[in-house]
Amino acid sequence: MTFSLDEETAARLRQASEALLKPKSEIVREAIHDYAARIGKLSEVERQRMLQAFDTLVPAIPYGAAAEADAELERVRRARRDGGRRSRPEPGS
Repeated sequence: MTFSLDEETAARLRQASEALLKPKSEIVREAIHDYAARIGKLSEVERQRMLQAFDTLVPAIPYGAAAEADAELERVRRARRDGGRRSRPEPGS
């Protein structure tokens, strides 16, 4: 295979080759291997953004007793089985 590189990329490849004492072809192979391994994974910037969103949203989740949530789920399931709610539920029901 033959590839053409712009001057800046070629200079970086030369610098990496000299600094690591490896042939340029090996540097290119390793770079392609590393790049391919990251496909589909989050970048550090994306990971930090998602962690920040998580840290913001999780504290905003209302805290309640598990029994209350279970009761609400049961009311929803019952309403679905019965064709939906006919009126607004009474508070606490």
